[in-house]
Amino acid sequence: MTEQPPSFHEVSIAGAPRRLAFLKVEGEGPTIVWLGGYRSDMRGTKAERLSEMARGAGWSFLRLDYSGHGESDGRFEDGTITGWTAEARAVIEAQTSGALILVGSSMGAWIALRLARELEAGRVASLLLLAPAPDFTSRLVEPSLTGPECVALERDGFIARPSDYGPEPTVYTQGLLDDGCRAAVMDGPIDTGCPVRIIQGMADPDVPYDHALELVSHLPGEGVVLTLVADGDHRLAREEDLARMESAVSDLVRDARQA
Repeated sequence: MTEQPPSFHEVSIAGAPRRLAFLKVEGEGPTIVWLGGYRSDMRGTKAERLSEMARGAGWSFLRLDYSGHGESDGRFEDGTITGWTAEARAVIEAQTSGALILVGSSMGAWIALRLARELEAGRVASLLLLAPAPDFTSRLVEPSLTGPECVALERDGFIARPSDYGPEPTVYTQGLLDDGCRAAVMDGPIDTGCPVRIIQGMADPDVPYDHALELVSHLPGEGVVLTLVADGDHRLAREEDLARMESAVSDLVRDARQA
């Protein structure tokens, strides 16, 4: 089967024009929106699985690449949480109508939580957060910085760490870290205005499961369900993990339609 070519949405964020790649499945609402993680793209395993699921069920589905990711324009090193959130919002507002189910993976969960606040009230019907990493810059990256890395940030404006997910190093810029403090969501109560489901692996080497437990403490008690997977890693891409994700999305679609 030939890979579907992307469509592009042109935006100007903070005066910078850019083309953002996206893929859509036309169908009935609510629209499921995939929000990927740091340095991931919209053609990853979980996004492809949700696209197939949506196509088979006749559901509306949208996925996109932030600038500097996948098939979108821009340099990855220029990106920030605030900028990527604004880009996601622009594509969502241009390409969807009606209720939304935001599915955020890792950093995408941070963006989903911010969008739940920023989009028009009532549009976000529910959130599904997979290995959520809100505030990862200040809570996970900064506490792990070594002395030489601090020197490198001061000198070069970035650090590069070996990655377990590919040959390219993982880059963190001083601009990303500074913006992460301003974009934080776990500095007080997080009023999403909708039900939240979280799936978190307890064997996740990148985002420890106590981070998900702390996130839950910032969310309203009602309508929040946390599923801990004892042997789950950060990818959550094994067949049993994908089936768990699909079941959660099916439940959220059903609930949104009954609301």
